[in-house]
Amino acid sequence: MNELWRLGEEAGQRLKDRKQTIAVAESSSGGLLSAALLAVPGASAYFLSGAVVYTGRARRKLMALEADAVEGMRSSSEPYALLLARTAKERFRTDWGLSETGAAGPTGNPYGDAAGHSCIAVSGPIERVLTLETASPDRRANMQAFAEEALRALIAALDAQA
Repeated sequence: MNELWRLGEEAGQRLKDRKQTIAVAESSSGGLLSAALLAVPGASAYFLSGAVVYTGRARRKLMALEADAVEGMRSSSEPYALLLARTAKERFRTDWGLSETGAAGPTGNPYGDAAGHSCIAVSGPIERVLTLETASPDRRANMQAFAEEALRALIAALDAQA
């Protein structure tokens, strides 16, 4: 997990240095993404909110996204990840929104994605969306890989904005 903490510190320091803020909506990473960003001393300067949006009910209650907002969109997809990142950013009026949604394992999800599938999105002055496929059924390793890749995407977006 050292790499996760290192990436969280790197992203957090960039946000702090730029006086920018972030809100996170994650699913299959189970809170690891938020934890890595919050492990940085002074995180309250940039971290406004994090939510584990693991179910449709959580999507409705935590993100205020009703069924019509996701009509024709399936979870664990790039469009859904981008919607979550944009919604997190808008709801909390932050500079950046970061999201992750996927299938941690050991089996796939009901939408046909194999274990190790994750879609990640960054929304801010720059938007990035990507899909990660680890091809592994190892739930814990996938959760960590998803969080690490999301932080790498955030760092790349922050660097591209600079």
